[in-house]
Amino acid sequence: MSEVRKFTKRLSKPGTAAEVRQSVSEAVRSTVDLVEQPKIIEPLDYEAVVFQRKAQIHSDPHRDLLLCPVDDVSESQISRQRRTVVPSVPQNAEREARSLFAKECIKMYNTDWHVINYKYEAYSGDFRMLPSKGLKTDKLPAHVFEIDEDTKDEDSSSLCSQRGGIMKQGWLQKANINSSLSVSMRVFKRRYFYLSQLPDGSYILNSYKDEKNCKETKGSIYLDSCIDVIQSPKMRRNGFELKMQDRYSHFLAADSEAEMEDWVATLKQALQSSSEAGQDRRNGAESLDCALDDDTASQGKGESLLESLGRSLHPELIKYARETDQLNKINRNEGRQKLFSLDPETQRLDFSGIEPDVKPFEERFGRRIVVSCHDLTFSLQGCVSEKGDSVLTNVEPFFISLALFDVSKSCKISADFHVDLNPPCVREMLTDASGQLSPSLDADGGGGGGAGGVMVNGDSGKGNGLSVLQRVSEALLRFPTQGIFSVTNPHADIFLVARVEKVLQNGITHCAEPYIKTSDINKTAQKVLKAAKQTCQRLGQYRMPFAWAAKQVFKDAQGSLDMDGKFSPLYRQDSSKISTDDIIKLLADIRKPEKSKLQTIPGQLNVTIECVPPDFSNTGTSSYIPVKPFEDGCERVSVEIEEFLPEEAKFNYPFTTYKNQLYIYPLQLKYDNQKTFTKARNIAVCIQFKDSDEEGAVPLKCIYGKPGDSLFTSSTNAAVLHHNQSPDFYDEVKIELPVHVHEKHHILFTFYHISCESSSKASSKKREGVESLVGYSWLPLLKDGRMQSLELQLSVAATLHAGYLCQDTRKSQPDIKWVENAKTLFKVRTHVASTIYAQDLHLHKFFQHCQLMRTTSEGNPAELIKYLKCLHAMETHVIINFLPTVLMQLFEVLTAANKEAHEIAVNSLRVIIHIVSRCHEEGLEHYLRSFVKYVFVTNNPASGNSATTHEVLATAVTAILKQTADFNTSNKLLKYSWFFFETMAKSMAQYLQEGNRMKMPRAQRFPYSFHQALQSLVLSVMPHITIRHMEIPEEARCINLSLASFIKRCLTFMNRGFAFGLVNHYMCHFSLKDPKVLTEMKFDFLMTVCNHEHFIPLNLPMAFGRTRLQRVQDFIPYATELFGPVEQSLEFSLTEEYCRNHFLVGLLLREVAEALQQGPEVRQLAVSVLKNLLIKHAMDDRYTTFKNQQARICLLYLPLFELLYQNLKQLSAQPHNSSPGLGLNGSRDDLISTGSTDSRRISTAIEKDHGLPAQNGHVVRREDSRSSLFMDAGTPDSIELQRRGSTMSSSHMPPVGRLGQYEIKGLLLSFLHIVKTLSEDTVMAYWNKVSPQDIMNFLSLLETCLVQFRYIGKRSISRSQEVCVSKLFSSDRKSQTMPPMRCNRASLMQTKIHQFSTMEASLTLNIGTGPSEAEIHHQALLEGNISTEVCLSVLDVLSIFTQCFKTQLLDSEGHNPLMKKVFDVYLTFLKVGQSEAALRHVFAALRAFINKFPAVLFKGRVTLCEALCCEVLKCCVSKLGSLRAEASALLYLLMRNNYEYTKRKTFLRTHLQIIIAVSHLISDVALTGSSRFQESLSIINNFANSDKAMKSTAFPSEVKGLTKRIRTVLMATAQMREHEKDPEMLLDLQYSLARSYASTPELRRTWLDSMARAHLKNGDLSEITLSMKPEKEVLVFLI
Repeated sequence: MSEVRKFTKRLSKPGTAAEVRQSVSEAVRSTVDLVEQPKIIEPLDYEAVVFQRKAQIHSDPHRDLLLCPVDDVSESQISRQRRTVVPSVPQNAEREARSLFAKECIKMYNTDWHVINYKYEAYSGDFRMLPSKGLKTDKLPAHVFEIDEDTKDEDSSSLCSQRGGIMKQGWLQKANINSSLSVSMRVFKRRYFYLSQLPDGSYILNSYKDEKNCKETKGSIYLDSCIDVIQSPKMRRNGFELKMQDRYSHFLAADSEAEMEDWVATLKQALQSSSEAGQDRRNGAESLDCALDDDTASQGKGESLLESLGRSLHPELIKYARETDQLNKINRNEGRQKLFSLDPETQRLDFSGIEPDVKPFEERFGRRIVVSCHDLTFSLQGCVSEKGDSVLTNVEPFFISLALFDVSKSCKISADFHVDLNPPCVREMLTDASGQLSPSLDADGGGGGGAGGVMVNGDSGKGNGLSVLQRVSEALLRFPTQGIFSVTNPHADIFLVARVEKVLQNGITHCAEPYIKTSDINKTAQKVLKAAKQTCQRLGQYRMPFAWAAKQVFKDAQGSLDMDGKFSPLYRQDSSKISTDDIIKLLADIRKPEKSKLQTIPGQLNVTIECVPPDFSNTGTSSYIPVKPFEDGCERVSVEIEEFLPEEAKFNYPFTTYKNQLYIYPLQLKYDNQKTFTKARNIAVCIQFKDSDEEGAVPLKCIYGKPGDSLFTSSTNAAVLHHNQSPDFYDEVKIELPVHVHEKHHILFTFYHISCESSSKASSKKREGVESLVGYSWLPLLKDGRMQSLELQLSVAATLHAGYLCQDTRKSQPDIKWVENAKTLFKVRTHVASTIYAQDLHLHKFFQHCQLMRTTSEGNPAELIKYLKCLHAMETHVIINFLPTVLMQLFEVLTAANKEAHEIAVNSLRVIIHIVSRCHEEGLEHYLRSFVKYVFVTNNPASGNSATTHEVLATAVTAILKQTADFNTSNKLLKYSWFFFETMAKSMAQYLQEGNRMKMPRAQRFPYSFHQALQSLVLSVMPHITIRHMEIPEEARCINLSLASFIKRCLTFMNRGFAFGLVNHYMCHFSLKDPKVLTEMKFDFLMTVCNHEHFIPLNLPMAFGRTRLQRVQDFIPYATELFGPVEQSLEFSLTEEYCRNHFLVGLLLREVAEALQQGPEVRQLAVSVLKNLLIKHAMDDRYTTFKNQQARICLLYLPLFELLYQNLKQLSAQPHNSSPGLGLNGSRDDLISTGSTDSRRISTAIEKDHGLPAQNGHVVRREDSRSSLFMDAGTPDSIELQRRGSTMSSSHMPPVGRLGQYEIKGLLLSFLHIVKTLSEDTVMAYWNKVSPQDIMNFLSLLETCLVQFRYIGKRSISRSQEVCVSKLFSSDRKSQTMPPMRCNRASLMQTKIHQFSTMEASLTLNIGTGPSEAEIHHQALLEGNISTEVCLSVLDVLSIFTQCFKTQLLDSEGHNPLMKKVFDVYLTFLKVGQSEAALRHVFAALRAFINKFPAVLFKGRVTLCEALCCEVLKCCVSKLGSLRAEASALLYLLMRNNYEYTKRKTFLRTHLQIIIAVSHLISDVALTGSSRFQESLSIINNFANSDKAMKSTAFPSEVKGLTKRIRTVLMATAQMREHEKDPEMLLDLQYSLARSYASTPELRRTWLDSMARAHLKNGDLSEITLSMKPEKEVLVFLI
């Protein structure tokens, strides 16, 4: 890695930003091939600009968009949430503590949390994490689209809905018309006929293949063209003939004569009623004319079109007359959706709850269970009371201790819970003459019950260091029966074991015998009772083992309690199997009953286990501190029992409460070979805790007492095994340790032989007769200054002298007499349960050295480094337990290190890296998050000359990243860098809060040395990202995101110009030819920084006025002084000045522009960042109060338009594997020609539209293509770009692949959002400012929006979704739209984002099964709504555009490229198929267009009128009734307007273009036989019939003539349908039809064209020339 060394060798050298960048570029140039570097633009000096423009900013009505709030950052102290009623730390703890470690731990448990509050942090993430869900829509409306409509039954339904219904139906034979055949040779085909009446009163005869008339019609005969019906038996039997006006006939034949006569009569009746209706209409018109006084007079006055419409009788026409642009706009704005709310990504999972909440440290418990002890009854019962009240009870006292055992790990996992269930009368047997329960009780015991069930324990006055604490009242804890156990790792091998003891009496077998034998119960009971009374008086304080029982706790590893299982029988305790290890073996045996040969004692132990209910109250901790809720005056308290956690990190947690306890377990005494004492058989161990070995030293009263004792006693005894010289013990002694444990603190074990046989010569000193001293042993608590949990072998001394602690086992010391020559005879185990003492050697020594350095100032740096290095060997569970204390100490050492001791800082950081790494590896990083958020406090540099934590940390991190020898440490640092950056950020915040520096100018807040340290840090990080990213991909990603988050924080705290400089330092390490991975990381970085909560103020969305005109001309030469102030301030190009003034937006747009030339993943990520940022602005409730706030924000993004114009060709492209979508010019054709919604053809703009030349993906008519004034919109004009001073690359590389659907839709949605949000004035100012070519590009973008967001139909969505499923999880990126999380936030977060970030799919899908019906329905609903909203948005913009550019549009009577472009956009609405709701507004806009630009349609060139007629006619065949009605009305209005435009002379142009359009469509076999088209013609007739204003003119009859003409053509072409499969016959028919149009050359030309296409399709090339030959004749005729 020599390149890294070379790269980083200069970094320590201080210098300006320019020098630093120079060194970077040199290093990069020497390590990487020289590549094209993007131009780095220096950001503005933000603080200076804000200061200079203070007046402008403060007078701005939207200053919220320009100023970062002053209350952004604050510090608060949150008091710890305690579980207990009183603090767990003793009142005297801080005073008593001596060791640094204990002091720091106690301070930690007493300190409140220190939290930095970022008021607007909720706004600093991805849009999904915003607090408000402003764009969420409750329920999307369902839109109706033609493509989803079923063709089934459409004809029959339309027939049935016709005016007169079906008059007659039945089978007839129909002759094929062919003039070349004689009548007798005519070929008849059997067809099913329907005679029905159309809405306009005319009749139609439709023929079908069979009676199921849902199929398409085979032919239609309109009776309004029929003259007569006559019988013609000569032609065929039962035949008749329909004579038509144009001298041709239809020949039909019935099956029988009667049927024939019936048909003829019915048809004649229809003809008659039709002619009568026509006569009535004419008469009505005449009478109406007479009635209208002023009608005739008004005709000459040139009445306006809208006025004449308003006088119409037809309600639709009256409604149209009232339409205005303003009214249309109001109608469009009703019930609108927000565009971004329909974006698939905003519809996805809500991410707000996924980011894990960082909680403060708290006590952690496992599965908590309540063990309730009810009673213990043996079969041997008797009456104990001498009063003879005959209550049967056990005849002697028994004592129970319960504990949990883990059989699989062969260990005890909880402390003991001691229970005394003896009834009061039995307990009395233990009371001696003095009335005390036990002789071991001291007179000064423990204090009385305090108020509210709480007592104060511990006497600080004696100076014994015992903890002074408020505990639960002694009275409440005298006989507890409920214990709360916690199990962190529940599984089926955990047992609850109950041991039963009784007062020491004799051997276990001897004592159990009366209970097992059942011969004479009463006699036996009396005998046992008598013996028990004597024993209790004499040996009441000594216990012996008696029985045991066990119960499985959990059914499974999930922690399901075994509620049903009862305790096992009571097994007699075997004196040779009494230890913990023996019990575990026995537990394994009782699971296999066939192997178990244990003797049972008849009786029952009633103990229940249940879960701790949530409202459980009145409990005390294992230290007897009351836990909330704790009621005053409660009668019973449950006690929590200490859990012994396994020494595994995952089961441990950071301590938060004070606990300082020691558990002592005497295990075994081997006295079988000793000769010192004559009697040593029934051996009792008395345990005491002492703080001195002087003579007369009193044992401390700190041993937890058993039921019936006081809470704390000064001594306790282990159970005695009768006649056993090598007894095993199982007792547990719990000791409350003093706060400060010193060298003299020790446990003293005293061994007694207990005399069980009461001698007849018993002296009055009963105690002497019972106990015989047989030895001493002691255990000092500290070894080398620390406590440990150990198993030890101790020697036993026969005597005890003062100062015994100083003695050792060497025989040279004559004052101690050892048993068996000081052999280790006594085995004991200790368990330290302390949260203030470290048992770990390395941790202990480190803190010891820190204490030495602190107290004596003699610290040797080399020694400290040695101890720091040793900390790497700490056990992980110890790290976790003392995490906050250890980290705080390490940070203190780090910052205390002065410049000479640089090594100390680096080594401290290494240990911190090790700790952070261990936490992550154990999956416990949430503890680190809690530490940073709640615990970490920066040092106060005011005290002493130490530097600030953030500066030292930045320097130390830089040093480690520059060390190439130890990549292991630097890799860990990179991987878990979030911890160090967040710590630095908190330190910076606290530093600013401390000295009230927040109120200082930002440039003065931090010293220059810190600025240098940050620059060096960024530069030391960069090689690990840009050079080592292949070697350490995960680490590179993590440091990249962490650095981004840190720089984002710097923008909050520091000089913002400096922070922008850091962004530039980062960016200048990337080149245009970086691999995909690097570019993705760059966008991850940008996304994080751009998600800053005050991103808008950071970009200063304000006008930067120029002092000299020269400046304007430098950058925008074509912006002259002619434009007003609004226009002057518009920045619509990515100039250097724009990028400097609006630094982050400029940077993002430049990077997006470059990314669009790269691979699909990079493009998707770039578009995602941009679009998601815009969505975030739109959803941000801080900026949605006033609409012009959003408009102001969108102004920042105006240069995006320029970027889109450059990529216009790619944006217009159809996807490779296009879903069966419809091409720009083909959708309606596809629908019509295939007669089915399931159009599987992939049609593109170029392939369609009858082979006309295409330009930029848009069809250009022949006459326009020659005279096009504009360059190809898809290729940027490099001169134009240079002229603008644009920073976008003008030397375009060919893009890597075409833009995918995600990028296209993302960019277009962003474009539409900006256009929609900007004010009308701004949009018009923009149009006035940009070049004519950009206006054309703008319109092309609108057209592209309509095409790309078209609705493709449910069936296509279903198919495309299935394709998406296979792609959904194929991405190799961790997360493509990953919100700016800190790296490795949580595996849950990563997984969720990964699942929902795939760009291709916009729905969450079930993998494997494909999309469900509900998902397809939702996706279709979404796409339908998007399509509708896009349509309405484009209509809004077009409305403004046509008003703004009306004069230019009317230039040359509409024959100009601008009008053509606008008109193309209008036609696109009809071509791509809109929803019913959208079409209503589209037709309103078209009506407005016709009214606004009549000259263009009726006077200028014929092209526009022709195109409009063609598209509207296609709509007349729509499956949607509403669309047919709108289209028919528009055709009628077109004719009417044409008529009015010619001063009521004629509507020849429209007439001709409609006929031509019909011919076009018929030639493609589209209109024939469609009952939908018949209905549309009837609607047009109805308009003409009911238009009151036109009654007196020739207009209605001309309209009727036109529809009749169309029907004639339709009937003629119906014959062509018959010969569809006979190409030659079909072309013959077309030729004969073309000849009939000799008087109308245009129509003749149309038919000849269609013939040529048919020949071409059939491959008859020679025929084409013949079919086009008559065209020359036509041209001659026209000349």
